Amino acid sequence: MWVFLVTEILFFGGLFTIYTVYRSLYPHAFGHASSTLDLTLGTTNTAVLIGSSLTMALAVHTAQVSRNGRLIALFLCATMLLGGVFLGIKAVEYAQKFHEHHVPGPYFHWEGGDPQHVELYFSLYFVMTGLHALHMVIGEGVLAVLAIMALRGRFGPSYFTPVELTGLYWHFVDIIWIFLFPLLYLVERHS
Repeated sequence: MWVFLVTEILFFGGLFTIYTVYRSLYPHAFGHASSTLDLTLGTTNTAVLIGSSLTMALAVHTAQVSRNGRLIALFLCATMLLGGVFLGIKAVEYAQKFHEHHVPGPYFHWEGGDPQHVELYFSLYFVMTGLHALHMVIGEGVLAVLAIMALRGRFGPSYFTPVELTGLYWHFVDIIWIFLFPLLYLVERHS
C-alpha cells in the first residue's frame, strides 16, 4: 500500500506542479477563474472530508481493539456517507460550471479577459477534482466491501489489515483534497 501511495503522490505531485507553473504564468486569469468557484461549497466539502477521516480512523481503531463487527461497519458506513455527501456537493459544483459554460470545450464561454488561460484553469480544475472524485468512488466501493466483511465478523485485534490499509488510502485521498482546496479555491481570488 505504501508503494501504491507513493506512486499516487508522484502522480498528483505532477498535476500540482503543472498547475503551479501555469498559475505563476497566468495569475490574473487563474485568480478570476478561481473567484467563480463556490467557496461555501468548497469549504463545506473540506469539513465533510475531515469528518470522514475521523470516522475512518475510528473504524481502524475499533477493528484493532474489538471484534464488534457492527461498530466497525457503522464507522465504515459513516465514512461512506460522508464520502457520498462530498461527491454530491461536487456534482452540484460541476452542474454550476456546466450551467455557466465554464467547462472546457466547444461551449466554453468567458465574459472577462484572457478566456484561453481561464479555460486552462478550468481544464486543470476538472482534471484534478475529477481524478480526486474517481479515487473517492473507488474508496466508496472498497468501504462497502469492508462493511459487509465487518458485519460477517471478519475483523478484530488479530486481523484488521484490510481496514487499516483502506484507512491509509482514504486519508491519502483526504490529504489530496486538503491541497486541492487552497490551490483551486483560495489562492489569489479576484472579484
